[in-house]
Amino acid sequence: MPLTILVADDDFATRLSITDYLEITGYSVIAAENGKEALGLVDEFQPHLIVTDITMPQMDGYEFVRRVRTRPAFRLLPVIFLTERTSTEERIRGYQMGCDNYLAKPFELPELGAVIRSLLDRYALIAQAPSRSPEPEPMPTEARSRANDKPEADFLTQKSNTGDSLRDNSASRASPSQNAPTLTQRERQVLDLLTEGLSNIQIGSTLHLSPRTIEKHVSSLFRKTDSNNRAELVRFAMEHHLVGNG
Repeated sequence: MPLTILVADDDFATRLSITDYLEITGYSVIAAENGKEALGLVDEFQPHLIVTDITMPQMDGYEFVRRVRTRPAFRLLPVIFLTERTSTEERIRGYQMGCDNYLAKPFELPELGAVIRSLLDRYALIAQAPSRSPEPEPMPTEARSRANDKPEADFLTQKSNTGDSLRDNSASRASPSQNAPTLTQRERQVLDLLTEGLSNIQIGSTLHLSPRTIEKHVSSLFRKTDSNNRAELVRFAMEHHLVGNG
């Protein structure tokens, strides 16, 4: 089912061009000509992202987004402002209201599409990421001193255990479905960490590889699974049993 995007702009031509472009791209689009109308559509359709102008009749973009943010269900809803107001003061005000990104008018539709995809991918990963465990209590000074005195061999053993853990996770996964692509061991390790919500830098740190190398593995995973973004890749991996069962 396509993701839903709400477009709010009082200029008919702008509203129509954005709607047509996003629908061709594969999104479901609902449109409003002012903030008051858009606020009602948020409750009715619960969009995955909002693209809104600032200067609109009846209710401007600032007030519209402020009211959206008062609803607990939409506190993390991605919001993009389209505006001719590009002064520092205006941008600061927008971010304070809960805007995620600004695009100054006039703008290019492909740029808007790229910003939308980036925000949707990011928030999909946030939604899928496991809740963080409580922070451990700090060690007493004496215990911390003993921990810092451990020889380098213990650190190397810890790094080795990280690799063993990844191999164990790979071995314990369910058998991939018949339609699943063949992945290398490294691609499986990257995929396991990616589904946990880790960034390329975090994955590289865990596997002791450069972010650029991780980016190549992720690109290969996109190609093998015919995925366009991380959210689609994670969904494909779970449906085809390419990740561990936990």
